[in-house]
Amino acid sequence: MISSFKKIEKDLKNLKDIYSLGNEEKDEEIIGDCELKINELLKDIKKLEVACFLSGENDTLNIYLEVHAGAGGTESQDWAEMLRRMYIKWFDKKKFIYEIISEHRGDEAGIKSSTLKVSGLNLYGLLKNESGVHRLVRISPFDSGARRHTSFASVWVYPVVDDDISIEINENDLRIDTYRSSGAGGQHVNTTDSAVRITHIPTKIVVQCQNERSQHKNKDTCFKMLKARLYEHELQKREKENQKETNLKTDIGWGHQIRSYVLQPYQLVKDLRNKTENTNPDAVLNGDIDSFIEAGVLNK
Repeated sequence: MISSFKKIEKDLKNLKDIYSLGNEEKDEEIIGDCELKINELLKDIKKLEVACFLSGENDTLNIYLEVHAGAGGTESQDWAEMLRRMYIKWFDKKKFIYEIISEHRGDEAGIKSSTLKVSGLNLYGLLKNESGVHRLVRISPFDSGARRHTSFASVWVYPVVDDDISIEINENDLRIDTYRSSGAGGQHVNTTDSAVRITHIPTKIVVQCQNERSQHKNKDTCFKMLKARLYEHELQKREKENQKETNLKTDIGWGHQIRSYVLQPYQLVKDLRNKTENTNPDAVLNGDIDSFIEAGVLNK
């Protein structure tokens, strides 16, 4: 990080000299190039500033990201899938690697819930502030009367726990259910009860996996996810500031949202905690969420 700072400092000094020379000679091409370079350096400075705040114990860890539809049936389930797509688009832009661990499709459209495992630099530090309820206001594509609807979906981000961290799990505290995975049909349809759901009874934490054909592999993935959830649960008990994130997960509805995405009657995405705004919801829903993520890190 120090070397990055020194490089930016050196680039700024060189740019200042070049700009002064271009200004003296009234060379518009040099001045224009300098202005472009200044914008690039400002972006690098912002990245460095954000990196300086990612010094938490778990900020460097990979993550599990869960999306759950709120009450409202098809409307909220469609919104949950839109929200998951937004994060996937952002992962693609950042070249983060992700896999869908579980997915429960909606009855008509969208998803009821989904869990992704994502790998990349400083992911937990960047995304932990995305946990909470996200609210969408739009003209419903499922309403023949073209009325405006409000939908809710929740996002929950927790770290992938390192194998070196010891988490004791009492088998008597677990309820393990198996069920048939939903597949694409045809020759690929899953005809065995290979999907696994584990409930940790004392904490009511539920994890599930269905992406492998083997029940044994799905169960192994579930235990890793449960270990991660229990680790985060213990961290939250020790750290008072993290209690706010726990409270956000209580109800997926009015009064608990952290961010609103309004498509009608006006266009605005607004974070209700730090007041960050973007008047281009289409861009945001296509993964342009850097400003919200940076604000979450810098204003935590």
